Amino acid sequence: MAKTAKSTQQFVDIQEIRDGTVVLKTGSLRRILLVSGINFELKSEEEQNIITYAYQNFLNSLDFSVQFVIHSRRMNINEYLSKLKERGEQETSELLRNQIAEYVEFIHSFVESNEIMAKTFFVIVPYDPITVPKGSKKVLGFLGFGSKGGPMERSFEQKMIQLNQRTDQVMNGLIQIGLRAVPLNDEELIELFYNLYNPEEVEKKDLKIAEQ
Repeated sequence: MAKTAKSTQQFVDIQEIRDGTVVLKTGSLRRILLVSGINFELKSEEEQNIITYAYQNFLNSLDFSVQFVIHSRRMNINEYLSKLKERGEQETSELLRNQIAEYVEFIHSFVESNEIMAKTFFVIVPYDPITVPKGSKKVLGFLGFGSKGGPMERSFEQKMIQLNQRTDQVMNGLIQIGLRAVPLNDEELIELFYNLYNPEEVEKKDLKIAEQ
């Protein structure tokens, strides 16, 4: 078992998760934003044009790359059905008790025969440290740039400052489009990657946009 776990970790690029940030083995940082969605098709033509123009301005304002991810997963309604069953057992009216039982059976059968998918939208904000070509290390070392603690080696705190600035810029740009975004915390990040690497298992809970 130990060998299997170690072998699996070799294929994962994540070094650790701390301070709401994914730290990669390369030293790069990633901040993951959970973003609300809008039904573009239900908007008027004028509203669609405004959103499209705002999205173009948002992309043009960035001097770094971002990644947009749509995560589709099967909805888990077991907890919902369990609460309905408990409610039915507590119901004193036989008519209502039977109606709840029929409703639970209908929902259960419907979900079994039809995959109900939930879509979640993410924006990944990156910060990649500066890499120095091997042939340049001696020259940069002579100039004081390649030595430990020198300008080329940013500390975690310094990299976090850069990442936070980028995150604020992206979140402000999304607001202009009419979207709400919230950074995932450590627990939510762990849960997200657990679900991504274990899609066959029942997910623990849904990720939700924090109410503001």
